[in-house]
Amino acid sequence: MDFRPVGIFDSGMGGLTAVRVLRRLLPGEDIAYLGDTARVPYGGRSVEELRRIAESDVRFLRGRGIKAMLVACGTVSSNCLDYVQQIAGVPAIGVVKPTALEAARATRNGRIGVLSTVATTRSGAFVRELAAIDPALCAVPSGSPKLVPLVEAGRADPADPEVAAAVEECLREVRDAGVDTLILGCTHYPLLSEAIRAYMGGDVALIDSGAAGARALAQLLDDGDLRSPRKSFGRTACYASGDAGEFARVAELFLKRDFSQTTFKTAVL
Repeated sequence: MDFRPVGIFDSGMGGLTAVRVLRRLLPGEDIAYLGDTARVPYGGRSVEELRRIAESDVRFLRGRGIKAMLVACGTVSSNCLDYVQQIAGVPAIGVVKPTALEAARATRNGRIGVLSTVATTRSGAFVRELAAIDPALCAVPSGSPKLVPLVEAGRADPADPEVAAAVEECLREVRDAGVDTLILGCTHYPLLSEAIRAYMGGDVALIDSGAAGARALAQLLDDGDLRSPRKSFGRTACYASGDAGEFARVAELFLKRDFSQTTFKTAVL
């Protein structure tokens, strides 16, 4: 049993999708969430830049006295998770492996689309992970620089012409490949689920990387006997490296009914 909070970080709002699922799975856990809104997006950065950024994110969360860490950012998980695990000082996991495992279980025809940031696509991490699970799986990757800024601006309505156009642009080849499962390889993308479903069709299973990461983190706490003994009233402290007020406004889209037990502060990284 361990009363310390768990730490979660992402490039901005996206990792709050993981917070929402973890809050429902483990309502007694305290959560420290860092959204690096001052440096979003991470998707176009080099591996060297990502390592420097991840180091400051990890340092901040370690300062909150955490007991375990989820790297909710698909870009960091894909490009430098090993480095984060070296410096975290606590058990740390990313979202790539648990998401790939869920996608492999979900597919019926073995064709899996992978929608992610440009940096994640460039890393090939999801494609490698799927091949390691089953070499017969066919992964169809697509990287987009346009979706994260839309979500960070609070724009996710499928009726928004710019949203619909961005989704079509990045998923046209994926849909044409006949996938029956689509990995949402960035935690921002579940907010675009309606627009993505409208384009891909309702028969395609969407695999939420934030939710998969949250489930893996819950399992990590169980395996390490790190669960809080509390059954409810866990607190969520959200830290934004940018405008905390704007962060709180958009965060309500992610957290929905879990919003009331959340505090928002500015993070100095």
